[in-house]
Amino acid sequence: MAGKWNGGNPVPVSDLATDLLDPVLRKRAGLSIDLVQSWAEIVGDRLASQTRPERIAWPRRAHEDDPFEPATLIIACDGMAAIRVQHEAQEIIARANAFLGFNAIGRVKLVQKPMTGPVSRKPKAPRPLREAERSRLEQVTAGIEDDALRESLKRLGESIMGSKK
Repeated sequence: MAGKWNGGNPVPVSDLATDLLDPVLRKRAGLSIDLVQSWAEIVGDRLASQTRPERIAWPRRAHEDDPFEPATLIIACDGMAAIRVQHEAQEIIARANAFLGFNAIGRVKLVQKPMTGPVSRKPKAPRPLREAERSRLEQVTAGIEDDALRESLKRLGESIMGSKK
């Protein structure tokens, strides 16, 4: 992280998190954070929502002189996506190798796990404003000459005031 110090200038938190997580992920799973973040580009949006890379299993070498053998990319997926992944395994291997920059992956192994994505919650609609709140909002925005800006600020005010109890 010493390379991220920028003389007091702000640094994106994602850069700091990547610097912290990448060595751990690389050591534990043989993956880089870049591979995980680019998974949708490698397998496509359709499979990205149903799969995730678990780890890269490198074959053990008895001696340093042993020839290089490509690794196995272990992919977690639900049962429905397993057939698709098997069908597209060679394409996934080619795309992963292109992403990594060399022929690192030789085969794909599937591990069936339930894929639960992030729960998307719709924000609650704000409550209707009381008459006193509505008149206060009218007073605050009355001096704004631009109609579009005034209406936009009113909607923002309604949303903020309506979200408070």
